[in-house]
Amino acid sequence: MTTAREIMTPDATCVGEQETLADAARKMAELEVGALPICGTDNRLKGMLTDRDIVVKAVAQGRNPADVRAGDLAQGKPVTIGADDDTTEILRTMSKHQVRRLPVIDGHDLVGMVALADVARALPDKPTGDLLDAISKP
Repeated sequence: MTTAREIMTPDATCVGEQETLADAARKMAELEVGALPICGTDNRLKGMLTDRDIVVKAVAQGRNPADVRAGDLAQGKPVTIGADDDTTEILRTMSKHQVRRLPVIDGHDLVGMVALADVARALPDKPTGDLLDAISKP
């Protein structure tokens, strides 16, 4: 069976927990991505930051993105997938947590990202359609 390591985008770029949301937004624009993992000074994953988080949790509330740290928006334990976990586990995890992206961890190291598009390319239509339905429910 196909593993996360085989379908992930390797070398995920982190935003540091002490970097500002303005810095994160610039990184997202440069990389043409809508989400970045938040990494701590200990190189551990602290959470995920999306472009929507920046808009809804900062800009829309009148907070200045140049003053808010990425780590301020990291909430709870990050949802991840192991590098050697198979597509069944990826589907289960994405569905359960209603997420479209998963950081891929090898031990404690971030080694890549698996997005819904990666899963869609790797699997037949039925499981991918079921996943999209599961993560799109309010």
